[in-house]
Amino acid sequence: MRPILFVTSQLPALAQQRLEALTEVKVVQHASTHPISRPELLAAVSTADGLICVLSNKIDAEVVEAAGPQLRVISTISVGYDHIDLDALRRRGGISLGFTPNVLTDATADTTVLLALMAARRVKQALQTVAAGGGGFSLSTGLGSQFTAKTLGIVGLGRIGCATAARLLPFGISRVVYSGSQPRDDRAGPLNAQFVSFEELLRESDLVCICCPLNERTAGIFNRRAFAIMKPTAILVNTARGAIVNQDDLLEALDKGLIAHAALDVTVPEPLPGDHPLVGHPHCTILPHIGSATEETRNAMSNLAIDNALAGIKGQALKAKVDLD
Repeated sequence: MRPILFVTSQLPALAQQRLEALTEVKVVQHASTHPISRPELLAAVSTADGLICVLSNKIDAEVVEAAGPQLRVISTISVGYDHIDLDALRRRGGISLGFTPNVLTDATADTTVLLALMAARRVKQALQTVAAGGGGFSLSTGLGSQFTAKTLGIVGLGRIGCATAARLLPFGISRVVYSGSQPRDDRAGPLNAQFVSFEELLRESDLVCICCPLNERTAGIFNRRAFAIMKPTAILVNTARGAIVNQDDLLEALDKGLIAHAALDVTVPEPLPGDHPLVGHPHCTILPHIGSATEETRNAMSNLAIDNALAGIKGQALKAKVDLD
């Protein structure tokens, strides 16, 4: 019998065509863009040799324990894997974990710049004005700000952080600072970026872009204390993970005018309920996690996930593997 590859979601068109044409495995799929139910996921892993999942699938100890002894690989269509219980995988043993780094850098950086510009130029208010039938040229109303001669702060100077800074520099940014676990001179050099403490970055930056992974060190670091340090004219952009920002503290900061605007592509939960106070807040712009949502990127992510899954099922090296040791 052919090994079973279970896929928890419909894939983008080109990757879906490839998936349906596979002959070396039997593909079983939750062929929908709606989230798979918990019972369906638990039942599927009991017979699967490989699992392709997405960020919205919580792969916790219950799922790992439900997996049959034949499960050899979990391949997530994401660069982050905080939705997967790594300790459960370690305890189980024998299951490789694949992810999709390096293929969503450009799309996510583009989205970060998009949100920064929307916040700076008060696009949310402008669209609401047009929808209400108002607007027109005015010398003194609806004024935004420019990035000319401003300081950009990048939290996490990885590939996405570097790509974001490179895209923003032509808008007139005069200084780039970054924070992280350690200096990255190889990446900072071409950007003329300066490594600073997190507190100094908050204090000096006019635009703060969150480009770091979610982990124990970064969870909730944008909290009441952080917002109190930031400039009241500062813009915060988050295209990384929602849990890096304490949303209750963010709401308080926006209400008190501690920062000028927040622009978020990621929230907790996702989607954020329509009646959440941040959704309608005049100084908060929210997108529905579209950071990597381009045809090119989502197909590349899905194809890499398929590559990882097939390699894992065959006992071969994954193209992009999470180190569980």
